[in-house]
Amino acid sequence: MINNANKYSIAEIFNVDSRIKYVIPKFQREYTWNKDNWEELINDITESDGSHFIGSIICIKNPESDTYSPELELIDGQQRLTTISLLFCSMYKLLKEKMPTDNEDYSYHLTSLKGKIINRNGGDIKLELSRQNNNFNDYKSVLDEIGVKDFSDKPNNKGNRRIFKCFRYFLSKLEDRDYKEILELLDKISNTLLVKIEVDSHSDAFMLFESLNNRGIPLSAIDLIKNKILAKLEGDKLMTADAAFDKWNLIINNLPDYSIQERFLRQYYNAFKYNTDLVKVGGITRATKSNIIKIYENLIDLRPEYVFRELIEKSNTYRFLISPENNDEKFFPELRKELKDLINVKAAPAYILLLYLFSNEKYDAIFYKEVIVFLVKYFIRRNITDFPNTRNLDQIFIDLIEKIEEDGGVASAEFIIEWLSNKERMSSGELFEEKLRGDLYELNVDATRFILSKIEESKSTKEHFKDFWAKDNSNKLIWTIEHIFPEGKNIPADWVEMIADGNKEKAENIQVELVHKIGNLTLTGFNQNLSNFDFIVKRDRKNKDDNFIGYKNGLYLNEDLKDKETWLEKDIEERTNKLVSIALDIFKID
Repeated sequence: MINNANKYSIAEIFNVDSRIKYVIPKFQREYTWNKDNWEELINDITESDGSHFIGSIICIKNPESDTYSPELELIDGQQRLTTISLLFCSMYKLLKEKMPTDNEDYSYHLTSLKGKIINRNGGDIKLELSRQNNNFNDYKSVLDEIGVKDFSDKPNNKGNRRIFKCFRYFLSKLEDRDYKEILELLDKISNTLLVKIEVDSHSDAFMLFESLNNRGIPLSAIDLIKNKILAKLEGDKLMTADAAFDKWNLIINNLPDYSIQERFLRQYYNAFKYNTDLVKVGGITRATKSNIIKIYENLIDLRPEYVFRELIEKSNTYRFLISPENNDEKFFPELRKELKDLINVKAAPAYILLLYLFSNEKYDAIFYKEVIVFLVKYFIRRNITDFPNTRNLDQIFIDLIEKIEEDGGVASAEFIIEWLSNKERMSSGELFEEKLRGDLYELNVDATRFILSKIEESKSTKEHFKDFWAKDNSNKLIWTIEHIFPEGKNIPADWVEMIADGNKEKAENIQVELVHKIGNLTLTGFNQNLSNFDFIVKRDRKNKDDNFIGYKNGLYLNEDLKDKETWLEKDIEERTNKLVSIALDIFKID
């Protein structure tokens, strides 16, 4: 995995006589360090005794590079090496201005410092930055400005981006120092230490990220796969890197969140690995977070165009599955409600199956609706009963896909439902009912909220419909679960009096037995306004506009509360029986 790992000084990394070039992948994200990072680095070096340690960098040797001028792909360490190079640039500019030209060491110091920025022979830049957001062009403009290498192409607004801001920060930081103090700092920088680790592949690099505490910002799986596929397409002359990058952005636009992108990559492989000729990687039966880089390195090496095209196409499908409200009309708009339910019930493993099914044009909206409605029921059972175990879910859907493929690649909704309903893959109705009658809130808060919302929706008319999944400006759900009999340890005296005739110990026992049962729960958009008040206050609570926000707010869930004068044990038990009966009907599986 690791070819070598050795300690180097910065002087050795940027060796004047070395022809090694460090190349940051073209489409790795741009330089992101800010003033706090720059200040911390230079202060740490300045205050050190001359051997400050700045962590490790990870490199992959480019096997196609010239042995005379080897290239190392810099997978981790962009922020630190770019910052140090920009520090060299500012020092070069200041030394030219401050150091007397008749000083016998004038030429030596400037030539030596220049050799840390560009190679002496041929003038190749020692550190080749990524192209994102004019990153490399801005860096070349810095080199042009200090006079070490001419570049005619000057990007607009370069002063507003991080490369130039860093360069100018160091200029201002060092401008009050004389040339001797600058040379002293240069000596400390040269003696600063790091560990350079060379690995064979991107998957090896990714595995190291989780065990190394580098000061840079580590790349995600999607970053590394992107770098690999764009480099391969360009290297094989299948597509220019710029054209490939434009297409890659289609994936990013479809799936803007890093965690979603990583999940999509795993689920794509798990959904289509049955295709041994095009997708399956030998010896890997299931994609996981730890092997995802290895999988795609193999696929990209063998079939870069196919993989690239597939990921773009399937990311469109995945976008529809995870954000149905934002999709155009061609993706079954009649399924938006069902897909939204699937999201709200937290059924992410089901997307393995749906990604596979939606790739087959033989299915229609009726088929998909029947399958998705079942999956919602399947996952509410799973999330309440914790069966099957989370670790087994991916494999269940992988096995189902392989079963469908064995039977010719097309399945009926009835077959899928029957297969997943097997007692080895789904909890029994008896266990589901037992859990519904238990301390539901403690079992799974999110699933409890989903059940309450579906009970309310099943009894609501269009005129009284409420969106229980709406969020506020802080992206928090507006509607939350309200405990009618409060759940807090210090039961208010009014509640002790009502529910236990003033017996505190009895009230506490009732709380232990009943407080988290579904019969003691409702939904409210004003939880903080109800709090631990007594029952009548919570029942009759109004807002400043004189609208009911307590149990008289018109919800079906509050029908058994709005006219009551007390809330007792028997009321909780009766309402539990009622709501469990409704839930069993809503989530029944024929």
